[in-house]
Amino acid sequence: MAATAAAAVSASSAATHAISGPRGPAPRRPPGARPRRRRRSALRSPLRAAPRLGGVRASASASASAAESAVAAAAAAESTVERSVNTIRFLAIDAVEAANSGHPGLPMGCAPTGHVVFDEVMRFNPKNPFWFNRDRFVLSAGHGCMLHYALLHLAGYDSVKEEDLRAFRQWEAELLVIQRISKPLGSKLLPVLLVRIIDHYTYAILGDGCQMEGVSNEACSLAGHWGLGKLIAFYDDNHISIDGDTEIAFTEDVLARFEALGWHTIWVKNGNTGYDEIRTAIKEAKAVKDKPTLIKVTTTIGYGSPNKANSYSVHGSALGAKEVDATRQNLGWPMSHSMCLRMHWSRHIPQGAALEAEWNAKFAEYEKKYKEDAAVLKSIISGELPAGWADALPKYTPESPADATRNLSQQCLNALAKVLPGLLGGSADLASSNMTLLKMYGNFQKDTPEERNVRFGVREHGMGAICNGIALHSPGLIPYCATFFVFTDYMRAAMRISALSEAGVIYVMTHDSIGLGEDGPTHQPIEHLISFRAMPSILMLRPADGNETAGAYKVAVLNRKRPSVLALSRQKLQQLPGTSVEGVEKGGYIISDNSSGNKPDLILIGTGSELEIAAKAANELRKEGKAVRVVSLVCWELFDEQPDEYKESVLPASVTARVSIEAGVTLGWQKYVGEKGKAIGIDRFGASAPAGRIYKEFGITAENVIAAAKSL
Repeated sequence: MAATAAAAVSASSAATHAISGPRGPAPRRPPGARPRRRRRSALRSPLRAAPRLGGVRASASASASAAESAVAAAAAAESTVERSVNTIRFLAIDAVEAANSGHPGLPMGCAPTGHVVFDEVMRFNPKNPFWFNRDRFVLSAGHGCMLHYALLHLAGYDSVKEEDLRAFRQWEAELLVIQRISKPLGSKLLPVLLVRIIDHYTYAILGDGCQMEGVSNEACSLAGHWGLGKLIAFYDDNHISIDGDTEIAFTEDVLARFEALGWHTIWVKNGNTGYDEIRTAIKEAKAVKDKPTLIKVTTTIGYGSPNKANSYSVHGSALGAKEVDATRQNLGWPMSHSMCLRMHWSRHIPQGAALEAEWNAKFAEYEKKYKEDAAVLKSIISGELPAGWADALPKYTPESPADATRNLSQQCLNALAKVLPGLLGGSADLASSNMTLLKMYGNFQKDTPEERNVRFGVREHGMGAICNGIALHSPGLIPYCATFFVFTDYMRAAMRISALSEAGVIYVMTHDSIGLGEDGPTHQPIEHLISFRAMPSILMLRPADGNETAGAYKVAVLNRKRPSVLALSRQKLQQLPGTSVEGVEKGGYIISDNSSGNKPDLILIGTGSELEIAAKAANELRKEGKAVRVVSLVCWELFDEQPDEYKESVLPASVTARVSIEAGVTLGWQKYVGEKGKAIGIDRFGASAPAGRIYKEFGITAENVIAAAKSL
């Protein structure tokens, strides 16, 4: 795609640098203006002066003509690239200026890298943004999102039109993010036979801030360990952060660190105008098959701005009208965005369609040879679940043995792995405690990419981020990850991104309460349930037994655009009468009731391990002649989404005598127990002791529930 431009630019690089000032390329002449004589003579070959012999040039004239043509072609190609790069810059500048909000500095500095990657290297189809084998792009330095939007707009994506850019950061803006966060792991978690069919790359742009964050080291450590050769990351080395020059806080040798992490590293020293350097670096990166590559690209933040380039003031503020005009003059920018789009970028629409058609033909041939494998891949691409998949979930009766819900979770995972080829995942070095091992599979490693047990190590934040990438890569990939519930504090940012990005990750969180016992308050999650219930677009499920655990997994698998958190017990729990998968799907339901006419004397509401306590208390109260209803409120979010009629049938407004029981903070329970009800919980940190003793000391007992009920 870029061969012609690359050859032309190579021929003219010396001339380009000769006429480029320290702040960027020399100003261009307005269209139609007469060229200056000095510029014309500078580009004229000395052979142009060779005398004619009899009206015909000497033999040297042929060489002169060829050289002239080469220089002219090179200059034209270079000019096209620079126009494209400046188009990207000014799309970003103008959008930020119109919004009076945003970050113009990174797009201005990274525009050359963005141009080369999107215009010359990446494979995509603008008219089918979700073509499976497209290359992926990750803008880790998300504050520079106008770079991404400008590139998508120029490439011809219908979802990023000029009016969308004008609405940047405004209430009515609604941009479809085509190339969403997509970590490279997902591309390797498919059968080895598909290597010839699935060959896309993942490109990423990182900033100085990304390098400082701990999660980058977690994720990049794993990328190096796994040898993800189709991951190419560009480090925008502009030495500027919000507080000033990075020298104040960040002086490490980034390339040395990445080499130690198992990456191939390259340094592009001129990221402002060194287009050939960038192209050569990408070519070198693609030649390295067994390692990810970090390309350090040294750039000038706000490149082209006469007074703000290379300063922190251009990082996160609009340039201002005067500086925009000065930048236009400095970069010689008379072009309109649409002109550059028509002249150069519009070719991506037919090229993208041809790339997809070529891949479809290749896949059709593959399908003829490997029908079963092709069917698996189709399901992963489409996200279509196999017919009857939920029937594989285990079923339990009250006679089934008591067990911890973490163990019941493992039974569900292993049952689902047999029928869901896209299910994969692992734990942050706690697989034997979280019970997340898929027993019929080995470990996903560099040499065994077909396996489905992912060993994340003690990297909770990186684990969550990687699972987001897997979920967003393809609808049929269903990632899960696990740790102790309290350790979600290390990965909350990734979980929030799951909710924001509509990434259906399944978070398997065990040791969900004081029931873990002696490990004490550092490991006992008290405030965590309500914290995730407060997070929008995420399902917080706390199952009480086997049937509810199976129901939680059914909900989690079905919700491919909403993450699910499963809070699971360490201690054994009884299999309760009345629990069901169908009930869990509604979020809350009645598990037992001896009243009539939807008029119980009392409603006891429990979740997880405390539902058993509610059931015991109800049995005792019924012996005293009380009409008691027991409700499992396994998922507040799902229950709140039910029709009002259903919610009234479970929690009738006329019944105000209500008691909730949960081994966590009582915040939020007032919504369900009402002003006249009582919430039994723990509004302080836990303690170190055997689980039974802690429950007793905190009053999480059937006896205390009965006393609270009688006081109403």
